[in-house]
Amino acid sequence: MSITRDEFIARPGIVNKQGQLPDPSELVCVELPKVFDQCLIKRCLVYACGPDTLDTDTDLRSDTLKDPKIFTGCRDFQLKLISVEKIPLKKNRNYKKLIICFVISFYADYVDCNGDTKCEFYEINRTEVISKLYCPDSIAQISASFASGESEDLDSGIVKLELVAECLDGFFCKDDCGESFLDITLGFHLIVKCELVVQLLIPAFGYCPVPCECEEEDEEDPCEKFDRAPVPKFFPDQKLKPLFDNDSEDNDSEDNECEFD
Repeated sequence: MSITRDEFIARPGIVNKQGQLPDPSELVCVELPKVFDQCLIKRCLVYACGPDTLDTDTDLRSDTLKDPKIFTGCRDFQLKLISVEKIPLKKNRNYKKLIICFVISFYADYVDCNGDTKCEFYEINRTEVISKLYCPDSIAQISASFASGESEDLDSGIVKLELVAECLDGFFCKDDCGESFLDITLGFHLIVKCELVVQLLIPAFGYCPVPCECEEEDEEDPCEKFDRAPVPKFFPDQKLKPLFDNDSEDNDSEDNECEFD
């Protein structure tokens, strides 16, 4: 049985009953960036002096460290797109060769011999080349006015980057002069998207309702909270394997059944 409009509350949520939504109230025209093409770049970078390659980067070595002991991990990754060059391909100018320059920055934490936690800042400048990506140019020229009253010409073509990065390893090394450094092994997944601002016709259920009030956490007496808490287990779970597997148990039960004439 489908849900009627009177029973349906228009709000964001998971559609957990396929085919149960009522008909939309209207078709609306919205303007938004639409992804026309995208691709994934996967890199594992280690430190090496000299020019950067697909597998090495000279910026993955820290400044000189004093008595480092334990590498504890990386945090606060940031991504910044510096420049994009789009070169149309001769066979089809809607396809482009992209040359993107971007910066990945993060902090690496370590503990020194005195037990103090220290950090080093890394900034990795990278250039990636995508040989072919579908990035059509907008046919219409766009000019818009803003609150200031001035008009501005807009570029509807967008190149967007999305990054997931992690430090796969970090180890300390010394140079010939005995100075200590932290070398990082960096792994990242980078999605390059070509988007174009377009008008799309989509079904809609109207405006979203006013959200509920923000929850406020009431102050609670810690002893009362402790009294309501369940009693903890005093011992960990035992890691035991069954004495018999399921097949043997079934066979034994069948063999033990008595037959009556």
